[in-house]
Amino acid sequence: MLIVAALLGVGVGVAGVWAFLHSERSQRSVPLSAAPPQVHDDVAEVLAALTATSVLLGPDEEVLRVSADAYAKGVVRNGRIPSSDVSRLVAAVRNGGSTQRETVAISRSALSSSDRLVFDVIVAPLSGGRVLVLAEDTTAARRLEEVRRDFVANVSHELKTPVGALSLLAETIADAAEDPQTVRRFSAQMQTEATRLSLLVGDIIDLSRLQAPDTETALVELSIDDVIAEAVDRVRVQAGHRGSTIAVGAGSGQRVYGDHALLVTALRNLLDNGLRYSPEGSPVRVGVRSREGFVEIAVVDQGVGIAASDLERVFERFYRVDPARSRDTGGTGLGLSIVKHVAARHGGDVRLWSAPGRGSTFTLRIPEVESTGSPRADEHDEEVA
Repeated sequence: MLIVAALLGVGVGVAGVWAFLHSERSQRSVPLSAAPPQVHDDVAEVLAALTATSVLLGPDEEVLRVSADAYAKGVVRNGRIPSSDVSRLVAAVRNGGSTQRETVAISRSALSSSDRLVFDVIVAPLSGGRVLVLAEDTTAARRLEEVRRDFVANVSHELKTPVGALSLLAETIADAAEDPQTVRRFSAQMQTEATRLSLLVGDIIDLSRLQAPDTETALVELSIDDVIAEAVDRVRVQAGHRGSTIAVGAGSGQRVYGDHALLVTALRNLLDNGLRYSPEGSPVRVGVRSREGFVEIAVVDQGVGIAASDLERVFERFYRVDPARSRDTGGTGLGLSIVKHVAARHGGDVRLWSAPGRGSTFTLRIPEVESTGSPRADEHDEEVA
């Protein structure tokens, strides 16, 4: 809704400017090639009020007026318009006298063509041989739309697996109604798939709430020891089934400003991740320390580890280093993404060290409540490596 409102606002603004410019042209019968170029005060005021990047060109393509962001976005460079697409639109306006509209990609820098911004460009003729270029940067909106499409496609794909499995299992049970042993076996599988589906839906809801720009997170002072205790309690049954233990260092006493439920969710996801990708019976350790104004909660496992090429991508939604293993472990592919967004909501971050065959260390960092009497990092650091 915010994107729609923003685009509507831009449309209204451009429409108003176009009406003004049309009025400005209609009051003068001077052809485009005549009269010396000038920037009247009223035109300058209108251009200054625009949110779109604006460039006013003279008869010889000289820049008469330019908005402050035109150079930073690459629309103007060295006093000229470098984009061949925009120059083509300007030439079409001068030849035909009619307004041109087109979506154009422009390199932000002359040093690299990879950093490109996308603009909705309107080029309009004015009196005195002048031409106005309006460029609305739609890069962020288009990227957001791409993310939305990818997210919907990924969710649809992920939901198909448990839903399809439940359908097939139900049919199998119906056909084997006279065989109690078969019914029990497939009923257990149905329960597994239903649990996976429930976890996936829950993670999708959590992630959607975290990504909503208008959602406020109420932060209160709380004990990080309480957060760790509850998160460990939530995965205790899972750890027991795997014969694993969760070792937690001595109480740190640190306090942070945070949302208790969100922090528990983030830490539970890290613990769940450590258990899923570690051999059965291997321990997962939790250590806490204070450093540089942050409380750092490290979750250390002895699992398969992650290759360097995958380290930057593991926090992406639905990204899996080993899709086959993820299906076996029952992960949703959203847990680490949720951790990243929870950390960001608290003004912190999450860091990762990992190496194949040596396990992984995920460190959740949350700003610490300042206290003159609290011990510093050297006094209570837990060895977690």
